[in-house]
Amino acid sequence: QVQLRESGGGLVQAGGSLRLSCTASGVISSAVNALGWHRQAPGKQRELVALSDGDRITTYADSVKGRFTISRDSTKKVSLQMNNLKPEDTAVYYCYLQRSTGPDVWGRGTQVTVSS
Repeated sequence: QVQLRESGGGLVQAGGSLRLSCTASGVISSAVNALGWHRQAPGKQRELVALSDGDRITTYADSVKGRFTISRDSTKKVSLQMNNLKPEDTAVYYCYLQRSTGPDVWGRGTQVTVSS
């Protein structure tokens, strides 16, 4: 069974930084296509934050460009460095794994709260 273990998150003041990490287990490296992060704020739809694909090409939401950096630490581990956090970044952040075959996998989520 494929599982994603997330760590990081928490409460920080505006302008502060946090780092999220996610490690996949139960999947072979060659089956991992992309790893990344989505987030969902209360009353809003889940949205892509950042993604690192198999060629290490990265994609970012416009709202986080220049502030967030995604790094693919290994084939099965991804981190998200979040700097200059804003209250509107408050959300539950979900690790996401796209497999070459089979359904996508989601982590359980970790709360990020940014106070003004």
